Amino acid sequence: MEVYLDNSATTACFTEAAQLMHRILCEDYGNPSSLHHKGVEAEAYLRYADETFAKLLKGNEKEIFFTSGGTESDNIAVIGAAMANHRSGRHLITTKIEHPAVLQPMAYLENQGFEVTYLSVDREGRISLDELADAIRPDTILVSIMHTNNEIGSIQPIAEAGALIKRKNQATLFHVDAVQGFGKVRLYPKKMQVDMLSASAHKIHGPKGVGLLYLREGAKVSPVMYGGGQQRGLRSGTENLPGIAGFAKAAEMVYENLEQDVERIYGLREQLTNGVKSIPDVIINGCPGREGAAHIVSVSFRGVRSEVLLHALEERGIYVSAGSACAAHKPQPSATLKAVGVEKELLQSTIRFSLSGFTTQEEIAYTCQNLEEIVPKLRKYTRR
Repeated sequence: MEVYLDNSATTACFTEAAQLMHRILCEDYGNPSSLHHKGVEAEAYLRYADETFAKLLKGNEKEIFFTSGGTESDNIAVIGAAMANHRSGRHLITTKIEHPAVLQPMAYLENQGFEVTYLSVDREGRISLDELADAIRPDTILVSIMHTNNEIGSIQPIAEAGALIKRKNQATLFHVDAVQGFGKVRLYPKKMQVDMLSASAHKIHGPKGVGLLYLREGAKVSPVMYGGGQQRGLRSGTENLPGIAGFAKAAEMVYENLEQDVERIYGLREQLTNGVKSIPDVIINGCPGREGAAHIVSVSFRGVRSEVLLHALEERGIYVSAGSACAAHKPQPSATLKAVGVEKELLQSTIRFSLSGFTTQEEIAYTCQNLEEIVPKLRKYTRR
C-alpha cells in the first residue's frame, strides 16, 4: 500500500484542474494581453479566476493578484508594504513561528533599517493578543501573522488580531499568510480586517508554481519587480494562465463541500492521534483536537531520529515529513518547535503527518500499525 501523508508539502492535483490546464496549454494558449481573438479567449480564463477568488474571499476582482506561489505573495506583502509606507514608520511585527517566506523578508528589512518585533507563542503555538496589543506603536506599519502553522497546525486568532490592530492603529496594515489555511476554512479578509492574504495552489490540489495575493483596495503596497505592468502594475510578467485557471478550478472544487470534507479529515486526525498515543514516549505538538488544523499532526518520538523513522516508513510505502519541506535541505532544529518549548532532545525526533481529502481510514490504520512495529525496533537499535 502507498500512503501519502505529506500534503502540507504538496498535494496531488485534481484531475479536473489538470485537464483544464492541458486545454489552455495546447488549445487556448493565447496571451491574455494580446488584442486578437486568441488573447480575448485567454483573458476570459483570467476573468474566471478573478471572479472565482473574489467570490470565495468575498472581495472584489481588483483585489486579486496572481503570483508564482506563496513565497512570492508573502514577499510582495511584506517587502512591498514596508517600502510603500516607510515614511509613516519603520516598525514591523510578526511571530517567531512564521514560514521562512515571511521571516527572511523580515530579516532583509531589518538590514535595511526597519525594526521588527517577534511575538512569542505558547506551548500550543498561539500568540498572546495582549503581547500583540503591547507591541503596536504609532510607527507600526505592518503586522504579519500566519493563519495556520505549517509544522504543528496551530491556528491563530486572526479575526481578534485584526480587530485589535485596527483599534490600536488604523493605519497599520495586516498581512496573513494563509497558505496552510486557505482551502481548509472559509476566509473572509474584510470581515477579519485583513488587508493582505497569501495563498498557494499546490496546497489545495492545484498546480505548483502559482499563488494568490489578496490586497485590499486602497492599501499601499509597492511592486517588488518591474516589467510590462500586468496585474495593475503590482505583479508584472505574462500571467501563468494554465496555472491560474487550474488554481481557480481546484479552489472551486475544494470549497464545494468544505465543511463535510474537513469534518472527515478531523475524524482521520483523531484516528491517527489515538493510534500514535498507544506507543509509549510520544508527544503530540500543537493545539489539541479541533483547536488545531484538521490536516496537520506533529509528533515527537522520543529516542528515534526523525530522518531514520521517515525512511523506515518510506520502506513500507508511507510518505511523511521531518518538518517543513521548504527547510528540508537546511538541516537545523526547527524554529517553530523551539518556540513552543519542545525538549532539545526531541527537536530531531519529530515527524509531521499531513492529511488531505484523498486520505482514507485504511491508510491511517496501515500507518498506525507500522508505527507500532517500527518505533520500538528503532529504539532498541538506537540504545545499542
